This record gives sequence, C-alpha cells and structure tokens, in this order.
Amino acid sequence: MQLHSQLPDNEIRSKIRTQEIRLAGNKNLKIYGLLHCKSGKRMKKENRVFFTEESEALQNGYRPCGHCMREEYQQWKYQRLHP
Repeated sequence: MQLHSQLPDNEIRSKIRTQEIRLAGNKNLKIYGLLHCKSGKRMKKENRVFFTEESEALQNGYRPCGHCMREEYQQWKYQRLHP
C-alpha cells in the first residue's frame, strides 16, 4: 500500500505504466477500486492509497467498490452475510 500524498506525480504515472499500481483506495472509507472509477477520481489526494494486487487491498481491510467492481463487491457482501 502506497499513499498518494507521498508519491510525486511522475512516479505515479511510471508505476501505473509498469503495473506496480493497479488499484486505488480510500484510506478513510476502506474501499478500493479501479483507477478509472468515477468515485475514486473524486477522492481527495490525501485520502487515496494505491495497491498492486486486489489481495493486498483485502489484506489491509479494504472492500471492493460497488460502482466499478460490482461482481467483486457482490461476492464480498455475500461472504460477509454468509460466513
């Protein structure tokens, strides 16, 4: 997990190109999603974190975004309701 506020813009672009950054999350809401998600793009820079893998986000206690990752969110929700 990498904080957006601690990375310069050129490094972020480079990491996206090399697939070191594939997902973004909101550290306050504990939600992660795709980089092109409308909800994620509205988030403040100081609240944004980046992940390489979905498993990394899940290990850090984040849940999938209900907008850009509907199937993953539905699976996450089902698992929470039916442990």
